[in-house]
Amino acid sequence: MINSTTLFFEINKINLTFIAGEYDEQNNFKITYKEQVPIIGVENNRITDYGKLFNVVKENVYKIEQDLNFTFKDLVLILENFEPTFINVTGYKKLNSSQILRENITYILNSLKSYIDKVEDKKTIIHIFNSEFYLDYKKVENLPIGLFGDFYSHELSFALIKKIDYKNLNNIFEKCNLKIRKILLKSFIVGANISNSRKSLENFFKIQINESNSKLFYFENNSLKHEQDFNFGSNIIINDILKITALKKNTIKEILDEIEPQKESFNEDYIEEKFFKKDIYRKIKKKLIYDIAFARIKEISEIILFNNVNTRHYINKKNDIFLEINHESNYSILRNIYKSVFEINDKKNFEFLKNLSYDDTLNTAFKLVHFGWKKEAIPLAQPEKSGLARLFDAIFS
Repeated sequence: MINSTTLFFEINKINLTFIAGEYDEQNNFKITYKEQVPIIGVENNRITDYGKLFNVVKENVYKIEQDLNFTFKDLVLILENFEPTFINVTGYKKLNSSQILRENITYILNSLKSYIDKVEDKKTIIHIFNSEFYLDYKKVENLPIGLFGDFYSHELSFALIKKIDYKNLNNIFEKCNLKIRKILLKSFIVGANISNSRKSLENFFKIQINESNSKLFYFENNSLKHEQDFNFGSNIIINDILKITALKKNTIKEILDEIEPQKESFNEDYIEEKFFKKDIYRKIKKKLIYDIAFARIKEISEIILFNNVNTRHYINKKNDIFLEINHESNYSILRNIYKSVFEINDKKNFEFLKNLSYDDTLNTAFKLVHFGWKKEAIPLAQPEKSGLARLFDAIFS
């Protein structure tokens, strides 16, 4: 059992969350302290007020340390809204029937990382994934060190954030006498949790639709390869119904909450008078509500996934689709429409996901920090080694 108290700090679109915890006797992460405060000093996916963010971090770190009677030296930073960039690059080695040596792969990795550092000099690498290996144009599951061949290719997937954001965050924590032990993208944590709970699953899309925003990320070969945010959510469905029917927003939500999920059950049915209360009753077919919602959800699916230029390379592959809908818009009738829209492609399995609890999120994050990830090439920081040495240790371990 790992006896380690770990401090996590998460920045998302709504809150700043401070969490401390440790492993219990069953090797599960146990939260010992949690504090959420409204987000401050961060707007539009960037730090806008250094002073305000520093003050709230300093104040809450002090409160945690006083409450737990423990002084932290480092923390794990979880980011959900800093617009990471993803780059996939491949290195090659002509072997001419010779054996693949560790030095060959080391050279490829060193070259690719140096290339990314050079072309993306205003960004900082936070994740590197060993996404694909090919020997003589045939995919292999593990590093083929020791095998003979003619041609080897190795794909790495890089996740980066803006260097100025990293410097600002790092400086804030340094002023609080804390080092950043590890940065984890929230999508990586969620993807790792999905992969761990479905052992044979390596390739999938995960879509999250909130009330006013949405997010998509893509996992391939257990590597996070793409993430994208959208500035619309389930509220546009309600707004469409409101514009066409002139019903009040609360009335629409009440109707959606009670309407039967099967379209065939209300082809000629009208909305009941009970929903109008003090308003004048008007004959509005339930099918109209269904058709409006269907049209908008179909458009949402096309923008986020099926007609998204950023997913064009991945969409034709056989990938599962996981959809998480925020609780305020999780109506049975809308779930039925989402299912029919996303299942239209028979190449893909579709499944609804429940919101990942904080306990599960932190348990997965804790294991990623302490035990690493099967496809990530950056392990837990070890100060006595250089960054490059740590990278190679993770890849060859």
